[in-house]
Amino acid sequence: MAIKIFVPIDDAACSVGANEVALEIKTEAEKNNIDIELVRNGSRGMLWLEPMVEIEIENIRYAFGPVSKNDVKDLFAQEFYKNNTHPLALGETEKLPWMKNQQRITFQRVGVIDPLSISDYESHGGLTGLRNALKLTGEQIVSEVTESGLRGRGGAGFPAGIKWRTVLKTENSQKYVCCNADEGDSGTFADRMLMEGDPFTLIEGMTIAGIAVGANKGFIYIRSEYPAAIKTMTNAIKIAKEFGLLGASVLGSDKSFDLEIRAGAGSYVCGEETAMLESLEGKRGVVRAKPPLPAIEGLFNKPTIINNVLTLASVPMILSEGAQMYKNLGTEKSKGTQVFQIAGNIKQGGIFETPFGVTLNELVNNYGAGTLSGKKIKAVQVGGPLGSYIPVNKFDTAMDYESLASIGGMLGHGGVVVFDETVDMAQQAKFAMEFCVEESCGKCTPCRIGSTRGVEVIEKIINGQNKAENVHLLLDLLDVMTDGSLCAMGGLTPLPVRSALENFPEDFALVSSPNGAQ
Repeated sequence: MAIKIFVPIDDAACSVGANEVALEIKTEAEKNNIDIELVRNGSRGMLWLEPMVEIEIENIRYAFGPVSKNDVKDLFAQEFYKNNTHPLALGETEKLPWMKNQQRITFQRVGVIDPLSISDYESHGGLTGLRNALKLTGEQIVSEVTESGLRGRGGAGFPAGIKWRTVLKTENSQKYVCCNADEGDSGTFADRMLMEGDPFTLIEGMTIAGIAVGANKGFIYIRSEYPAAIKTMTNAIKIAKEFGLLGASVLGSDKSFDLEIRAGAGSYVCGEETAMLESLEGKRGVVRAKPPLPAIEGLFNKPTIINNVLTLASVPMILSEGAQMYKNLGTEKSKGTQVFQIAGNIKQGGIFETPFGVTLNELVNNYGAGTLSGKKIKAVQVGGPLGSYIPVNKFDTAMDYESLASIGGMLGHGGVVVFDETVDMAQQAKFAMEFCVEESCGKCTPCRIGSTRGVEVIEKIINGQNKAENVHLLLDLLDVMTDGSLCAMGGLTPLPVRSALENFPEDFALVSSPNGAQ
Protein backbone atom coordinates (compact mmCIF):
# COMPACT_ATOMS: atom_id res chain seq x y z
CA MET A 1 0.00 0.00 0.00
CA ALA A 2 1.32 3.44 -0.97
CA ILE A 3 2.54 5.75 1.77
CA LYS A 4 0.50 8.97 1.82
CA ILE A 5 2.66 12.09 1.99
CA PHE A 6 1.19 15.61 2.04
CA VAL A 7 3.09 18.67 0.81
CA PRO A 8 1.19 22.00 0.64
CA ILE A 9 0.60 23.64 -2.73
CA ASP A 10 -0.50 26.86 -1.02
CA ASP A 11 1.25 29.98 -2.34
CA ALA A 12 2.78 30.79 1.04
CA ALA A 13 4.32 27.32 1.29
CA CYS A 14 5.48 27.41 -2.32
CA SER A 15 7.18 30.76 -1.75
CA VAL A 16 9.53 29.06 0.72
CA GLY A 17 10.24 25.95 -1.34
CA ALA A 18 7.27 23.56 -1.09
CA ASN A 19 7.42 22.67 -4.81
CA GLU A 20 11.11 21.83 -4.56
CA VAL A 21 10.45 19.72 -1.46
CA ALA A 22 7.64 17.83 -3.23
CA LEU A 23 9.85 17.13 -6.24
CA GLU A 24 12.69 15.93 -4.00
CA ILE A 25 10.32 13.64 -2.08
CA LYS A 26 9.15 12.09 -5.32
CA THR A 27 12.74 11.66 -6.54
CA GLU A 28 13.95 10.16 -3.26
CA ALA A 29 11.01 7.75 -3.08
CA GLU A 30 11.73 6.48 -6.59
CA LYS A 31 15.45 6.16 -5.79
CA ASN A 32 14.65 4.05 -2.72
CA ASN A 33 11.89 2.08 -4.48
CA ILE A 34 9.28 3.30 -1.99
CA ASP A 35 5.67 3.46 -3.15
CA ILE A 36 4.17 6.82 -2.19
CA GLU A 37 1.00 8.81 -2.91
CA LEU A 38 2.00 12.46 -2.98
CA VAL A 39 -0.91 14.78 -2.16
CA ARG A 40 -0.55 18.53 -2.69
CA ASN A 41 -2.88 19.85 -0.01
CA GLY A 42 -3.64 23.33 1.23
CA SER A 43 -1.72 24.85 4.12
CA ARG A 44 -2.73 24.07 7.70
CA GLY A 45 -2.09 27.76 8.41
CA MET A 46 1.03 27.46 10.59
CA LEU A 47 3.03 29.57 8.18
CA TRP A 48 6.18 29.73 10.30
CA LEU A 49 6.48 25.93 9.82
CA GLU A 50 6.15 25.94 6.04
CA PRO A 51 6.94 23.93 4.07
CA MET A 52 5.27 21.50 6.50
CA VAL A 53 5.22 17.90 5.32
CA GLU A 54 2.72 15.40 6.71
CA ILE A 55 2.76 11.60 6.75
CA GLU A 56 -0.36 9.50 7.25
CA ILE A 57 0.25 6.49 9.48
CA GLU A 58 -2.79 4.34 10.37
CA ASN A 59 -5.13 7.22 9.47
CA ILE A 60 -3.29 9.69 11.72
CA ARG A 61 -1.38 12.63 10.23
CA TYR A 62 2.07 13.49 11.58
CA ALA A 63 3.82 16.77 10.79
CA PHE A 64 7.44 17.61 10.00
CA GLY A 65 8.72 21.11 9.46
CA PRO A 66 9.88 23.41 8.29
CA VAL A 67 11.32 21.05 5.67
CA SER A 68 13.82 22.21 3.06
CA LYS A 69 14.83 20.42 -0.11
CA ASN A 70 18.11 19.48 1.58
CA ASP A 71 16.29 17.77 4.47
CA VAL A 72 14.44 15.24 2.32
CA LYS A 73 17.28 12.73 1.89
CA ASP A 74 17.82 12.55 5.64
CA LEU A 75 14.08 12.17 6.26
CA PHE A 76 14.02 9.10 4.05
CA ALA A 77 17.26 7.78 5.55
CA GLN A 78 15.63 7.86 8.98
CA GLU A 79 12.39 6.36 7.58
CA PHE A 80 10.20 9.29 8.64
CA TYR A 81 7.27 7.53 6.98
CA LYS A 82 7.42 4.83 9.69
CA ASN A 83 8.15 6.80 12.85
CA ASN A 84 8.05 10.21 14.44
CA THR A 85 11.63 10.48 15.74
CA HIS A 86 13.34 12.76 13.19
CA PRO A 87 14.55 16.15 14.56
CA LEU A 88 12.03 17.89 12.28
CA ALA A 89 9.14 15.85 13.72
CA LEU A 90 6.44 18.01 15.27
CA GLY A 91 4.02 15.32 16.38
CA GLU A 92 0.44 14.51 15.51
CA THR A 93 -0.83 17.42 13.44
CA GLU A 94 -4.24 17.75 15.06
CA LYS A 95 -2.69 17.79 18.55
CA LEU A 96 -0.26 20.63 17.88
CA PRO A 97 -1.15 23.56 20.20
CA TRP A 98 -1.99 25.85 17.27
CA MET A 99 -4.39 23.28 15.81
CA LYS A 100 -6.07 21.78 18.88
CA ASN A 101 -7.08 25.20 20.22
CA GLN A 102 -9.00 26.13 17.10
CA GLN A 103 -12.58 25.42 16.14
CA ARG A 104 -12.54 25.23 12.39
CA ILE A 105 -15.82 25.67 10.55
CA THR A 106 -14.91 27.55 7.39
CA PHE A 107 -11.40 26.08 7.26
CA GLN A 108 -12.30 22.57 8.42
CA ARG A 109 -11.01 20.92 5.22
CA VAL A 110 -8.18 23.32 4.32
CA GLY A 111 -4.90 21.45 4.62
CA VAL A 112 -6.75 18.17 5.10
CA ILE A 113 -7.92 17.26 1.60
CA ASP A 114 -6.66 17.30 -1.96
CA PRO A 115 -8.16 20.63 -3.11
CA LEU A 116 -9.20 19.32 -6.53
CA SER A 117 -10.55 15.92 -5.48
CA ILE A 118 -14.32 16.13 -5.28
CA SER A 119 -14.48 12.60 -3.83
CA ASP A 120 -12.08 13.73 -1.09
CA TYR A 121 -14.31 16.75 -0.55
CA GLU A 122 -17.42 14.59 -0.21
CA SER A 123 -15.76 12.11 2.12
CA HIS A 124 -15.00 14.98 4.50
CA GLY A 125 -18.59 16.24 4.65
CA GLY A 126 -18.75 18.28 1.45
CA LEU A 127 -22.04 18.71 -0.48
CA THR A 128 -24.16 17.77 2.57
CA GLY A 129 -25.27 21.39 2.94
CA LEU A 130 -26.18 21.68 -0.74
CA ARG A 131 -28.14 18.45 -0.71
CA ASN A 132 -30.07 19.69 2.32
CA ALA A 133 -30.68 23.03 0.59
CA LEU A 134 -32.14 21.31 -2.47
CA LYS A 135 -34.90 19.91 -0.23
CA LEU A 136 -35.87 23.37 1.00
CA THR A 137 -37.61 26.39 -0.48
CA GLY A 138 -35.68 29.57 -1.11
CA GLU A 139 -37.40 31.19 1.85
CA GLN A 140 -36.39 28.31 4.13
CA ILE A 141 -32.74 28.53 3.06
CA VAL A 142 -32.67 32.27 3.64
CA SER A 143 -34.34 31.84 7.03
CA GLU A 144 -31.69 29.31 8.03
CA VAL A 145 -28.88 31.71 7.09
CA THR A 146 -30.65 34.59 8.85
CA GLU A 147 -31.26 32.54 11.99
CA SER A 148 -27.58 31.50 12.13
CA GLY A 149 -26.56 35.12 12.65
CA LEU A 150 -23.94 34.94 9.89
CA ARG A 151 -22.54 38.39 9.16
CA GLY A 152 -20.46 39.49 6.21
CA ARG A 153 -16.81 38.61 6.72
CA GLY A 154 -15.57 41.12 4.16
CA GLY A 155 -15.44 43.99 6.60
CA ALA A 156 -18.85 45.62 6.98
CA GLY A 157 -20.32 42.84 9.12
CA PHE A 158 -23.78 43.23 7.56
CA PRO A 159 -26.14 40.28 8.26
CA ALA A 160 -25.97 37.93 5.27
CA GLY A 161 -29.56 36.75 5.66
CA ILE A 162 -30.98 40.26 5.34
CA LYS A 163 -29.04 40.82 2.13
CA TRP A 164 -30.18 37.45 0.76
CA ARG A 165 -33.82 38.09 1.66
CA THR A 166 -33.77 41.43 -0.19
CA VAL A 167 -32.57 39.69 -3.35
CA LEU A 168 -35.12 36.89 -2.87
CA LYS A 169 -38.02 39.35 -2.52
CA THR A 170 -36.96 41.51 -5.48
CA GLU A 171 -38.75 40.21 -8.55
CA ASN A 172 -36.63 39.84 -11.68
CA SER A 173 -36.10 37.11 -14.25
CA GLN A 174 -32.32 37.40 -13.86
CA LYS A 175 -30.40 37.52 -10.60
CA TYR A 176 -26.71 37.06 -9.76
CA VAL A 177 -24.41 35.90 -6.98
CA CYS A 178 -21.04 37.67 -6.83
CA CYS A 179 -18.16 36.63 -4.64
CA ASN A 180 -15.79 39.44 -3.79
CA ALA A 181 -12.35 37.77 -3.59
CA ASP A 182 -10.45 41.01 -4.15
CA GLU A 183 -8.56 40.51 -0.89
CA GLY A 184 -6.53 43.71 -0.79
CA ASP A 185 -6.08 44.44 2.92
CA SER A 186 -2.55 44.26 4.24
CA GLY A 187 -2.01 41.23 6.45
CA THR A 188 -4.95 39.25 5.03
CA PHE A 189 -4.71 35.98 3.15
CA ALA A 190 -7.61 33.78 4.29
CA ASP A 191 -9.57 34.13 1.03
CA ARG A 192 -6.55 33.03 -0.96
CA MET A 193 -5.81 30.11 1.33
CA LEU A 194 -9.37 28.83 1.16
CA MET A 195 -9.59 29.13 -2.63
CA GLU A 196 -6.27 27.32 -3.01
CA GLY A 197 -6.95 24.73 -0.30
CA ASP A 198 -10.70 23.99 -0.48
CA PRO A 199 -12.28 25.55 -3.59
CA PHE A 200 -15.38 23.34 -3.59
CA THR A 201 -16.55 24.88 -0.30
CA LEU A 202 -16.80 28.27 -2.01
CA ILE A 203 -18.51 26.73 -5.03
CA GLU A 204 -21.00 24.93 -2.79
CA GLY A 205 -21.72 28.08 -0.79
CA MET A 206 -22.34 30.15 -3.91
CA THR A 207 -24.58 27.45 -5.37
CA ILE A 208 -26.66 27.38 -2.19
CA ALA A 209 -26.94 31.18 -2.39
CA GLY A 210 -28.09 31.00 -6.00
CA ILE A 211 -30.72 28.37 -5.26
CA ALA A 212 -31.93 30.38 -2.25
CA VAL A 213 -32.67 33.58 -4.16
CA GLY A 214 -33.37 32.25 -7.67
CA ALA A 215 -30.06 33.23 -9.27
CA ASN A 216 -28.66 30.95 -11.96
CA LYS A 217 -25.35 32.72 -12.53
CA GLY A 218 -22.41 33.58 -10.32
CA PHE A 219 -19.08 35.37 -10.67
CA ILE A 220 -15.97 35.11 -8.52
CA TYR A 221 -13.95 38.33 -8.69
CA ILE A 222 -10.39 37.36 -7.72
CA ARG A 223 -7.57 39.85 -7.44
CA SER A 224 -5.09 39.53 -10.28
CA GLU A 225 -2.22 39.13 -7.77
CA TYR A 226 -3.59 35.65 -6.95
CA PRO A 227 -2.71 33.61 -10.07
CA ALA A 228 -2.58 30.30 -8.16
CA ALA A 229 -6.03 30.89 -6.67
CA ILE A 230 -7.41 31.81 -10.10
CA LYS A 231 -5.94 28.62 -11.56
CA THR A 232 -7.25 26.41 -8.74
CA MET A 233 -10.74 27.91 -8.82
CA THR A 234 -10.88 27.62 -12.62
CA ASN A 235 -9.95 23.93 -12.44
CA ALA A 236 -12.40 23.33 -9.59
CA ILE A 237 -15.27 24.89 -11.56
CA LYS A 238 -14.44 22.63 -14.52
CA ILE A 239 -14.47 19.57 -12.26
CA ALA A 240 -17.71 20.72 -10.61
CA LYS A 241 -19.41 21.01 -13.99
CA GLU A 242 -18.27 17.53 -15.01
CA PHE A 243 -19.52 16.16 -11.68
CA GLY A 244 -22.91 17.85 -12.01
CA LEU A 245 -22.42 20.21 -9.09
CA LEU A 246 -22.78 23.12 -11.50
CA GLY A 247 -24.82 23.43 -14.68
CA ALA A 248 -28.38 23.05 -15.87
CA SER A 249 -29.23 20.41 -13.26
CA VAL A 250 -27.46 20.89 -9.92
CA LEU A 251 -26.88 17.40 -8.49
CA GLY A 252 -29.69 16.08 -10.68
CA SER A 253 -32.27 18.60 -9.46
CA ASP A 254 -34.41 21.07 -11.37
CA LYS A 255 -32.15 23.92 -10.17
CA SER A 256 -29.49 25.47 -12.39
CA PHE A 257 -26.43 27.44 -11.41
CA ASP A 258 -23.19 28.25 -13.18
CA LEU A 259 -20.00 30.07 -12.25
CA GLU A 260 -17.32 32.14 -13.95
CA ILE A 261 -14.01 33.58 -12.77
CA ARG A 262 -13.07 37.20 -13.36
CA ALA A 263 -9.59 38.52 -12.58
CA GLY A 264 -9.51 41.84 -10.75
CA ALA A 265 -8.22 45.02 -12.33
CA GLY A 266 -5.57 45.75 -9.70
CA SER A 267 -7.43 48.39 -7.70
CA TYR A 268 -7.79 48.30 -3.91
CA VAL A 269 -11.09 50.14 -4.13
CA CYS A 270 -12.58 47.24 -6.12
CA GLY A 271 -12.87 45.52 -2.77
CA GLU A 272 -15.84 47.85 -2.29
CA GLU A 273 -18.89 46.04 -3.62
CA THR A 274 -20.16 48.61 -6.11
CA ALA A 275 -16.70 49.32 -7.52
CA MET A 276 -16.33 45.58 -8.01
CA LEU A 277 -19.61 45.54 -9.95
CA GLU A 278 -18.36 48.33 -12.20
CA SER A 279 -15.18 46.35 -12.88
CA LEU A 280 -17.17 43.17 -13.56
CA GLU A 281 -19.18 45.08 -16.14
CA GLY A 282 -15.95 46.09 -17.91
CA LYS A 283 -15.89 49.65 -16.60
CA ARG A 284 -13.40 51.59 -14.55
CA GLY A 285 -13.58 50.46 -10.92
CA VAL A 286 -15.16 53.45 -9.21
CA VAL A 287 -17.71 53.51 -6.43
CA ARG A 288 -21.41 53.84 -7.20
CA ALA A 289 -23.70 56.04 -5.19
CA LYS A 290 -26.28 54.19 -3.08
CA PRO A 291 -29.23 53.81 -3.33
CA PRO A 292 -30.08 51.76 -5.28
CA LEU A 293 -28.64 48.91 -3.25
CA PRO A 294 -26.88 46.12 -5.19
CA ALA A 295 -29.39 43.66 -3.74
CA ILE A 296 -32.02 45.46 -5.80
CA GLU A 297 -30.00 46.83 -8.73
CA GLY A 298 -26.56 45.25 -8.76
CA LEU A 299 -24.65 43.56 -11.59
CA PHE A 300 -26.05 44.76 -14.92
CA ASN A 301 -28.78 46.44 -12.85
CA LYS A 302 -30.12 43.08 -11.68
CA PRO A 303 -30.70 41.92 -8.08
CA THR A 304 -27.34 40.64 -6.81
CA ILE A 305 -26.00 38.92 -3.72
CA ILE A 306 -22.50 40.20 -2.95
CA ASN A 307 -20.55 38.42 -0.22
CA ASN A 308 -16.90 37.72 0.29
CA VAL A 309 -15.18 34.31 0.26
CA LEU A 310 -15.35 33.58 4.00
CA THR A 311 -19.05 34.51 4.20
CA LEU A 312 -20.07 32.22 1.36
CA ALA A 313 -17.73 29.46 2.54
CA SER A 314 -19.49 29.46 5.93
CA VAL A 315 -22.86 28.67 4.35
CA PRO A 316 -22.38 24.93 3.59
CA MET A 317 -21.75 24.10 7.26
CA ILE A 318 -24.81 26.12 8.33
CA LEU A 319 -27.02 24.17 5.92
CA SER A 320 -25.33 20.93 6.89
CA GLU A 321 -25.40 21.21 10.68
CA GLY A 322 -28.19 23.73 11.12
CA ALA A 323 -28.41 27.39 12.09
CA GLN A 324 -28.45 26.66 15.82
CA MET A 325 -25.03 24.97 15.69
CA TYR A 326 -23.50 28.10 14.18
CA LYS A 327 -25.49 30.45 16.39
CA ASN A 328 -24.21 28.72 19.52
CA LEU A 329 -20.66 29.85 18.69
CA GLY A 330 -19.33 33.34 19.33
CA THR A 331 -20.83 36.21 21.31
CA GLU A 332 -24.30 37.72 21.67
CA LYS A 333 -24.16 39.69 18.42
CA SER A 334 -21.09 38.26 16.68
CA LYS A 335 -22.09 34.69 15.86
CA GLY A 336 -19.99 31.83 14.56
CA THR A 337 -16.25 31.79 14.01
CA GLN A 338 -13.77 34.24 12.53
CA VAL A 339 -10.70 33.29 10.54
CA PHE A 340 -8.06 35.56 12.04
CA GLN A 341 -4.93 36.22 9.99
CA ILE A 342 -1.94 37.00 12.21
CA ALA A 343 0.87 38.81 10.40
CA GLY A 344 3.46 41.58 10.62
CA ASN A 345 6.28 41.43 13.17
CA ILE A 346 5.10 38.13 14.67
CA LYS A 347 6.94 34.96 15.61
CA GLN A 348 4.15 32.55 14.73
CA GLY A 349 2.01 34.01 11.98
CA GLY A 350 -0.78 32.32 10.09
CA ILE A 351 -4.46 31.39 10.11
CA PHE A 352 -6.32 30.88 13.38
CA GLU A 353 -10.07 30.13 13.27
CA THR A 354 -11.94 30.41 16.54
CA PRO A 355 -15.34 31.62 17.77
CA PHE A 356 -15.71 35.38 18.23
CA GLY A 357 -14.70 36.54 21.70
CA VAL A 358 -11.04 35.56 21.84
CA THR A 359 -8.93 38.49 23.05
CA LEU A 360 -6.30 40.28 21.04
CA ASN A 361 -3.76 39.34 23.72
CA GLU A 362 -4.51 35.63 23.29
CA LEU A 363 -4.11 35.85 19.52
CA VAL A 364 -0.90 37.87 19.49
CA ASN A 365 0.97 36.74 22.60
CA ASN A 366 -0.31 33.19 23.19
CA TYR A 367 -0.78 31.81 19.70
CA GLY A 368 1.39 34.31 17.84
CA ALA A 369 4.15 33.97 20.50
CA GLY A 370 5.01 37.69 20.41
CA THR A 371 7.22 39.55 17.99
CA LEU A 372 9.72 37.94 15.64
CA SER A 373 12.22 40.66 16.54
CA GLY A 374 11.96 39.80 20.23
CA LYS A 375 11.19 43.43 21.07
CA LYS A 376 8.08 44.59 22.91
CA ILE A 377 4.85 45.01 21.00
CA LYS A 378 3.84 48.65 20.56
CA ALA A 379 0.67 48.39 18.50
CA VAL A 380 -1.51 46.06 16.49
CA GLN A 381 -3.55 47.16 13.50
CA VAL A 382 -6.77 45.18 13.21
CA GLY A 383 -8.93 45.35 10.10
CA GLY A 384 -6.48 46.13 7.32
CA PRO A 385 -4.87 49.45 6.30
CA LEU A 386 -8.05 51.34 7.26
CA GLY A 387 -8.17 49.79 10.74
CA SER A 388 -7.23 51.39 14.06
CA TYR A 389 -3.85 51.05 15.74
CA ILE A 390 -4.58 49.38 19.07
CA PRO A 391 -2.13 49.90 21.97
CA VAL A 392 -1.05 47.18 24.39
CA ASN A 393 -3.23 48.54 27.20
CA LYS A 394 -6.31 47.59 25.16
CA PHE A 395 -5.21 44.03 24.32
CA ASP A 396 -7.88 42.54 26.61
CA THR A 397 -10.50 43.67 24.09
CA ALA A 398 -12.55 40.79 22.71
CA MET A 399 -12.20 40.24 18.99
CA ASP A 400 -15.77 40.78 17.89
CA TYR A 401 -17.58 43.52 16.00
CA GLU A 402 -19.09 45.31 19.00
CA SER A 403 -16.10 45.16 21.35
CA LEU A 404 -13.70 46.54 18.76
CA ALA A 405 -16.16 49.29 17.82
CA SER A 406 -16.36 50.29 21.49
CA ILE A 407 -12.63 51.22 21.44
CA GLY A 408 -12.80 52.97 18.08
CA GLY A 409 -11.68 49.96 16.04
CA MET A 410 -13.15 47.56 13.53
CA LEU A 411 -12.76 43.87 12.76
CA GLY A 412 -12.68 44.22 8.98
CA HIS A 413 -11.58 41.03 7.25
CA GLY A 414 -9.91 39.68 10.39
CA GLY A 415 -6.37 40.81 9.63
CA VAL A 416 -4.08 41.36 12.63
CA VAL A 417 -0.78 43.14 11.88
CA VAL A 418 1.75 43.44 14.70
CA PHE A 419 4.29 46.27 15.19
CA ASP A 420 7.10 46.29 17.73
CA GLU A 421 8.36 49.21 19.81
CA THR A 422 10.58 50.56 17.05
CA VAL A 423 7.63 51.73 14.93
CA ASP A 424 6.93 55.46 14.61
CA MET A 425 3.16 55.88 14.82
CA ALA A 426 3.27 59.39 13.36
CA GLN A 427 4.79 57.89 10.23
CA GLN A 428 2.14 55.15 10.27
CA ALA A 429 -0.57 57.82 10.40
CA LYS A 430 1.05 59.53 7.44
CA PHE A 431 1.21 56.19 5.62
CA ALA A 432 -2.55 55.72 6.10
CA MET A 433 -3.20 59.00 4.31
CA GLU A 434 -0.64 58.20 1.62
CA PHE A 435 -2.37 54.87 1.05
CA CYS A 436 -5.67 56.67 0.54
CA VAL A 437 -4.04 59.08 -1.93
CA GLU A 438 -2.70 56.13 -3.92
CA GLU A 439 -5.83 53.98 -3.86
CA SER A 440 -8.68 56.49 -4.01
CA CYS A 441 -10.86 56.04 -7.08
CA GLY A 442 -11.14 59.85 -7.21
CA LYS A 443 -14.90 60.02 -7.48
CA CYS A 444 -15.58 62.01 -4.31
CA THR A 445 -13.80 65.13 -3.07
CA PRO A 446 -13.40 64.24 0.64
CA CYS A 447 -11.40 61.15 -0.23
CA ARG A 448 -9.52 62.41 -3.29
CA ILE A 449 -8.53 65.85 -1.95
CA GLY A 450 -8.84 65.17 1.78
CA SER A 451 -6.20 62.46 1.77
CA THR A 452 -3.73 64.67 -0.10
CA ARG A 453 -4.27 67.52 2.34
CA GLY A 454 -4.06 64.99 5.19
CA VAL A 455 -0.54 63.96 4.19
CA GLU A 456 0.51 67.61 4.11
CA VAL A 457 -0.98 68.43 7.50
CA ILE A 458 0.56 65.39 9.20
CA GLU A 459 3.95 66.34 7.77
CA LYS A 460 3.57 69.82 9.29
CA ILE A 461 2.70 68.33 12.68
CA ILE A 462 5.72 65.99 12.53
CA ASN A 463 7.93 68.97 11.60
CA GLY A 464 6.56 71.04 14.49
CA GLN A 465 4.87 73.72 12.35
CA ASN A 466 1.99 75.46 14.18
CA LYS A 467 1.37 72.17 15.94
CA ALA A 468 -1.81 73.00 17.89
CA GLU A 469 -3.49 74.65 14.89
CA ASN A 470 -2.56 71.80 12.56
CA VAL A 471 -3.75 69.11 14.97
CA HIS A 472 -7.08 70.94 15.16
CA LEU A 473 -7.16 71.21 11.34
CA LEU A 474 -6.36 67.51 10.97
CA LEU A 475 -9.17 66.51 13.32
CA ASP A 476 -11.62 68.64 11.33
CA LEU A 477 -10.40 67.06 8.11
CA LEU A 478 -10.90 63.57 9.58
CA ASP A 479 -14.51 64.45 10.45
CA VAL A 480 -15.16 65.67 6.90
CA MET A 481 -13.66 62.50 5.38
CA THR A 482 -15.67 60.28 7.75
CA ASP A 483 -18.98 62.01 7.11
CA GLY A 484 -18.59 63.04 3.48
CA SER A 485 -16.82 60.23 1.65
CA LEU A 486 -18.81 58.09 -0.75
CA CYS A 487 -17.39 54.79 0.49
CA ALA A 488 -15.18 53.26 3.17
CA MET A 489 -11.96 54.19 1.38
CA GLY A 490 -12.20 57.80 2.50
CA GLY A 491 -14.67 57.17 5.30
CA LEU A 492 -12.41 54.80 7.25
CA THR A 493 -8.97 56.26 6.54
CA PRO A 494 -9.46 58.57 9.57
CA LEU A 495 -9.56 55.50 11.87
CA PRO A 496 -5.82 54.69 11.81
CA VAL A 497 -4.90 58.39 11.82
CA ARG A 498 -7.15 59.25 14.75
CA SER A 499 -6.09 56.17 16.73
CA ALA A 500 -2.41 57.02 16.23
CA LEU A 501 -3.02 60.56 17.50
CA GLU A 502 -5.06 59.44 20.50
CA ASN A 503 -3.06 56.42 21.59
CA PHE A 504 0.47 57.51 20.70
CA PRO A 505 0.61 61.34 21.06
CA GLU A 506 4.29 61.14 22.04
CA ASP A 507 5.20 60.04 18.50
CA PHE A 508 3.77 63.33 17.25
CA ALA A 509 5.69 65.14 20.01
CA LEU A 510 2.37 66.03 21.65
CA VAL A 511 2.11 66.32 25.43
CA SER A 512 -1.25 64.55 25.46
CA SER A 513 -3.93 63.16 23.19
CA PRO A 514 -5.36 65.61 20.58
CA ASN A 515 -7.94 67.27 22.80
CA GLY A 516 -5.17 68.42 25.11
CA ALA A 517 -2.40 68.80 22.53
CA GLN A 518 -0.23 71.89 22.73
